[in-house]
Amino acid sequence: MERTVAKPDRTAHDRRMSEPLPTRRDPLREAFERDGFVGPIEVLSAAEVVEVRDAVAAVIADLARLAPRLYEVERAHAERPDEVVCHFLGGWLVHDRLRRLVFDERVVGPAARALGVETLWLFHDQVFAKPPRHPGVVPWHQDYSYWTRTAPAQHVTVNLMLDDADERSGCLMFVPGSHRWPLLPKLPFDAPLEAVRAHLPASTVFAPVAVPLRAGQATLHHSHTLHGSGPNGSERWRRAAVLNFVGPDVRVADDSAPLLRGADLLPVGAAVRGRYFPQVWPRNEPSPGLDAERP
Repeated sequence: MERTVAKPDRTAHDRRMSEPLPTRRDPLREAFERDGFVGPIEVLSAAEVVEVRDAVAAVIADLARLAPRLYEVERAHAERPDEVVCHFLGGWLVHDRLRRLVFDERVVGPAARALGVETLWLFHDQVFAKPPRHPGVVPWHQDYSYWTRTAPAQHVTVNLMLDDADERSGCLMFVPGSHRWPLLPKLPFDAPLEAVRAHLPASTVFAPVAVPLRAGQATLHHSHTLHGSGPNGSERWRRAAVLNFVGPDVRVADDSAPLLRGADLLPVGAAVRGRYFPQVWPRNEPSPGLDAERP
């Protein structure tokens, strides 16, 4: 008598093998996708804050001499320092401590998680500095309105506080969910805080949330999230190091000029990467002597 041997159900087996493996939930990414921002996250120790704060102070004290080696120094601040926030781009090019900051895994790791990417490149860094009792504001804006020469929008911003910041000293404010809004017009840096609201439809729900931070903590936000900060009405400084990163899909959309002053000219369609746009995640090392090559 022949025995009948049951054959395995290959169809069911193959179906199970083709199903995606369950992924672990990431609360940071979920908050980023839901609200367009997340924070606070812990980044620097108290001693490290002092190091970065000293680096920022050194650059500001020598800003006139260093300006040609930076990407940009806010012109309105140079003309009206008692009214406009001190703001410059490219500190990583001229100070080693700021250079090391843009490669810090505690900064770039959460940024990559927020975007949901495995690789990340530096776009540029910035510094915002408000002295005590300074009336300067950063008007409500979406970062991508200044970055439309790159596409698609796969950018993330890390705002790292170098001083304790609350509503009185002008901490960052965000409008939850605004990363799903259309792109709003680009405004001058010295525009009034509320200027962009004239461009919002009457039906828009404008419900900002202030995010106080301690020195050494940071927030992350989407390139389309509406955000801004008020004047510093406190007796202490309000300084921030801001790091802007791009994911692997970002390309040059306009090659009429370099993306940043003094950077290499990249052609339309080229990936935003190179010696001025180094890979930061997985960790890579900065280009040696880059600042010496600046004009």
